[in-house]
Amino acid sequence: MLDVLIIGAGVSGVSCALILGSAQNKPFAMDKKIAIVAHQKASSLQNAIFNNAYGIPAGKLGSELLDESLEHLTNLYPHVQQIHGEKVISISGKAGNFTITTNKSSLQAKIVVIAIGAGNPFTIEGLESFVMPHQKAAPEKNRIQLKNTDHLVTEGIYVAGVLAGHRSQLSIAAGSGASVATDILTLWNNGNPVQVHDALGK
Repeated sequence: MLDVLIIGAGVSGVSCALILGSAQNKPFAMDKKIAIVAHQKASSLQNAIFNNAYGIPAGKLGSELLDESLEHLTNLYPHVQQIHGEKVISISGKAGNFTITTNKSSLQAKIVVIAIGAGNPFTIEGLESFVMPHQKAAPEKNRIQLKNTDHLVTEGIYVAGVLAGHRSQLSIAAGSGASVATDILTLWNNGNPVQVHDALGK
């Protein structure tokens, strides 16, 4: 049983995984089992080039960022399991006991974070009732989002990035994933607010 399964390894998904992974020395997080379904083929980063993203050198390719972000996760937080070559087909169950079915296996998780793109149709069965037109995308783009309150779709299921209703900007997606991660950490910490920072000299 995983404590958290993140679906999608674009900007918001990996940002969420990095923050959760970085909390490994916190008493409330050190024993948690975290995994990410590292499916990236449909990521909008595949064709992107960045000149206006904070902290990223001008001209950086999105395809490079996709590879580098998973390497970063592997090198610094190897306890976060990466699941490659699988695509999620359906989600069933309830908070604390979700079953996530992929094209190759079945996984169990207490919490699920959905961080895939906002393309229509939505292809994960079990969440159809939460699908709605994207509120911040041009109608002709036919984008969708999942109904949510501050990233929470329903108990135990979070959504991050463009699928949460945010605009398609790298910095917004990264912040969305980090926000979900700190909400989960806060939940694990009995509701006491959590941030995870590194500092020189510590």
